[in-house]
Amino acid sequence: MKVGAVVITMGNRPEELRALLDSVAKQDGDRVEVVVVGNGSPVPDVPAGVRTVELPENLGIPGGRNVGIEAFGPGGTDVDILLFLDDDGLLARTDTAELCRQAFAADPELGIISFRIADPDTGETQRRHVPRLRASDPMRSSRVTTFLGGANAVRTRVLAEVGGLPDEFFYAHEETDLAWRALDAGWMIDYRSDMVLYHPTTAPSRHAVYHRMVARNRVWLARRNLPAPLVPVYLGVWMLLTLLRRPSGPALKAWFGGFREGWGSPCGPRRPMKWRTVWRLTRLGRPPVI
Repeated sequence: MKVGAVVITMGNRPEELRALLDSVAKQDGDRVEVVVVGNGSPVPDVPAGVRTVELPENLGIPGGRNVGIEAFGPGGTDVDILLFLDDDGLLARTDTAELCRQAFAADPELGIISFRIADPDTGETQRRHVPRLRASDPMRSSRVTTFLGGANAVRTRVLAEVGGLPDEFFYAHEETDLAWRALDAGWMIDYRSDMVLYHPTTAPSRHAVYHRMVARNRVWLARRNLPAPLVPVYLGVWMLLTLLRRPSGPALKAWFGGFREGWGSPCGPRRPMKWRTVWRLTRLGRPPVI
């Protein structure tokens, strides 16, 4: 199976980007073709053979990755598998691409693989990086209902069938939107603890737009994908969880501003998932109300 990789960059981490590209070049088996997308910025120097695309403006994470997908042909169909990797990450092992080939070849229903993210110094995996509710054991691989945006592999047939990431989200929850559409189309998602991307431990709230985008896109996610009766349940649960986490006053103000924006702005096409998909999500341990 042919494997490609998409990396988006703001051009501000040239050393980390070079280390990531070197780790991709060292993968076992056939060469992994790489496209680096400069998201509103020039692309730093990259090794020979790495293709680059420089965008005149920042299209956000999903928009930038979608440009990378199309660099591999319509829907990425010039390859069978696409890796999506953060530019400050590093593949910990040389067999990750080969493990992806084996996993997709062995399971025709498998559409997406979520890698384990580990701190390069401590080896620890943050709880938020395990894409399931029972996240206490990051070393346990399992079927899941979403995936990590900067450390994953996608079968390109999934993208051809259900479309790419939602451009309008810009940042936050775009992976879950794609995951729900893939699950609704009959594909499965695996979390694999043996496929590791080293990435420094960070807090998502480091981004200035975090609280607004998380709230707005949560509303958009529900409006686009959930059956109508579940929309208020899902959003009510997440409002309660947000309040229980006791964010700061400015953070809470930004969150509610984003929540209002999510209701008052267009979110793209609405394609509610089937009720059997709701049941599938529930059986996988994460009903779409949390």
